[in-house]
Amino acid sequence: MTLNQLGYFYQAAVLQHFNQAAEKMNISEPSLSRSIAALEDELCVTLFEKRGRNVILTKAGEIFLEHATQILDDVKRAENKMHHLATDGGHIDIAYVSPLAREYIPRTVRNFLSLEQNKNITFNFNQDITSVNIEGLKKGAYDLIFGSYSANEPNIEFVPIIKQEIVAILPAGHPLSRKEALQAADFADYQVLGYNRHSGLGKYTRSFFKEHGIAPNFICESPDENGIASLVAQGFGIALVADVDTIYRDDICIRPLISSESFSHTVYMGYMRGKYQLPAVQRFIAFVRNVQA
Repeated sequence: MTLNQLGYFYQAAVLQHFNQAAEKMNISEPSLSRSIAALEDELCVTLFEKRGRNVILTKAGEIFLEHATQILDDVKRAENKMHHLATDGGHIDIAYVSPLAREYIPRTVRNFLSLEQNKNITFNFNQDITSVNIEGLKKGAYDLIFGSYSANEPNIEFVPIIKQEIVAILPAGHPLSRKEALQAADFADYQVLGYNRHSGLGKYTRSFFKEHGIAPNFICESPDENGIASLVAQGFGIALVADVDTIYRDDICIRPLISSESFSHTVYMGYMRGKYQLPAVQRFIAFVRNVQA
């Protein structure tokens, strides 16, 4: 059974005339008759009975028409959906680390959707640490991820999008606030709050302390700067974090690192190399790249 046979059958059933159905389908009447005869042989039922120059459906034909109509409608919807995906529509699944949830992701997606050619695109948003997002990307759950770079993922294209300086944050009035800049050794004397140790920034900031021979007394971990800053503000300790909007509060003191120890963190967009991307995803990748250019 083919879609052509279903189309021929449907038109003959609606028009009740083989010749008119053949003209509608742009084939010869004998070809349409042979196709329907082959369909009847395959189904082992008679679908039409002759009534003069016309044909009418048998009881089996009426039942088959219900199914054929559903199938042809589904095919048409599928065609329309694919056309929608290939032109101005589509859906994009993205995953990102929590620090990007407050501003970067909402602003970037809103600016993208504000363009006329993108207004019919939909998004699904997911938030987790980089390692989890990478696994989701490789399994096909996400089209794009945003987070830290991973050196052991040769099949992922990482595009730098944001560069963030790493700074120290202290409770207002903390003794270290009298210093214009802090150094790694300062963290040895106080309780320290940090990022989740398994996250990209958690590994990155801990490598800084290891590089300078410091073993801070970590008392708490948090997934993002907002959580860390809130605990710092209440005097739980000090922290080393990315310089983002959420740490700028009246109850927080921000200090840079001394020039010889200063460093930054880069946030990346990642997607699978060599994998087919829907036009909507391709446009979003190009949009993000152009914004950073």
